[in-house]
Amino acid sequence: MVGAAVGLAAAAAGGAVAWWRYREAAHDAQAAGALWSLRFERPQGGTLAMADYRGRPLIINFWATWCAPCLRELPALQRFAREHAPQGWQVIALAVDQPVAVLEFMARIKLELPVAMAGTDGLEWQRTMGNRAGGLPFSVVLDPGGRVRQRRLGESHYDELVQWASEIAQAK
Repeated sequence: MVGAAVGLAAAAAGGAVAWWRYREAAHDAQAAGALWSLRFERPQGGTLAMADYRGRPLIINFWATWCAPCLRELPALQRFAREHAPQGWQVIALAVDQPVAVLEFMARIKLELPVAMAGTDGLEWQRTMGNRAGGLPFSVVLDPGGRVRQRRLGESHYDELVQWASEIAQAK
């Protein structure tokens, strides 16, 4: 009798985990689908349209000029973007900051990545993607089909970015 109860409890727990993963994947797909309609203001003027990046592997990084881990990871993101551009990779830096601070930072440091201001839509999107606390830096990795493949709260490192790209390339 006890064995049957344990087995039943294990089956219920397994079903709950499977349902939760399915629900999370469906939620990610819905949020990723909404991403392509978003537009973000660039600190130097103009807009960055997410639809322009659809169909390519993409890293979206939320950062700020006042965030030390964000500033430490920017060189790794730039190196990754430069070295993986031939494979179609794009990296976008969405600033959770004031435009003046971002412009001043960009004047001091040559930032090669497309930069835009996260704004309300970007902040809501990152919460939807799992960053409920709003911590920085926060990165989301999408495969060419627009599926969320990785998310990272905290500083990313170059080797980690390369590993993610390799996993996505092998999944094709």
